[in-house]
Amino acid sequence: MRQQLFTIAGALAAILFFAGLLMGGAVAIRDRERALPQDFVLDTPDLAATEETTPLQDVPASPRSPAAEKEGAAGQGATEKTARLPLRSVDPDLFALPEDQLARPLERIAPRPPLSGPDKVHKPSPIVLHRPVALAAGLVKSGDLTLQFREIEPEGVEKVCGGNGEAWPCGMIARTAFRNFLRGRALVCDHMEEKPDGAAVATCSVGGRNAAEWLAANGWAIALPGTSLEAATNAARKARRGIYGEDPRDRGSASGGLQAGSEIPN
Repeated sequence: MRQQLFTIAGALAAILFFAGLLMGGAVAIRDRERALPQDFVLDTPDLAATEETTPLQDVPASPRSPAAEKEGAAGQGATEKTARLPLRSVDPDLFALPEDQLARPLERIAPRPPLSGPDKVHKPSPIVLHRPVALAAGLVKSGDLTLQFREIEPEGVEKVCGGNGEAWPCGMIARTAFRNFLRGRALVCDHMEEKPDGAAVATCSVGGRNAAEWLAANGWAIALPGTSLEAATNAARKARRGIYGEDPRDRGSASGGLQAGSEIPN
């Protein structure tokens, strides 16, 4: 308990000592301010008196060299030339064309190269018809799509060929020959176009061979006039193949005929 009292008494004594120092310093500063003079006047010289006592003296001009005189004449000429140029208004609110003397003709420069290459021509992907149904020679159906081969005229199933008692259903046999050619394979068609009657026209291939070209070459369809398959139709007519020949059901496959269940080579 006695030790705590000594500690508190020492702390109070230190506080009183520092307070006394602060009060003494404040009194000394106040006495020093009182000892300074109250009015402090700054002496400024009289400009009028200075001008009267110090007259201006004429300074003789130093002689100029010929080179300096030449430069001065050139600078004066440039200043006069610049002064004769018309001035342009720099008012931001004024929209006007430049003066004729200041405007320069436009110069056409070469165009910059394109930032990217030319767009590639978009080629539509071919349409694959799996297991199409042959409605006639050159006419197939796949789902809701009825498709006719380009450049040929499909042979109707009701067509009859021959005469003099030797008529035979060439349209039906042409469809049978076309089905044997398909053999359930898929048709790969491109360049498809829709016809007004709802059907579509396209160029189709089976196993890499043009189906319309096969029909025209074997005489089971007639090529349209002026098409690339017209020569194949003329050759089939000359060779009496397909609808241009006789009923192939009574002839063997060795002679190029068509029997029940036989296939035409592709």
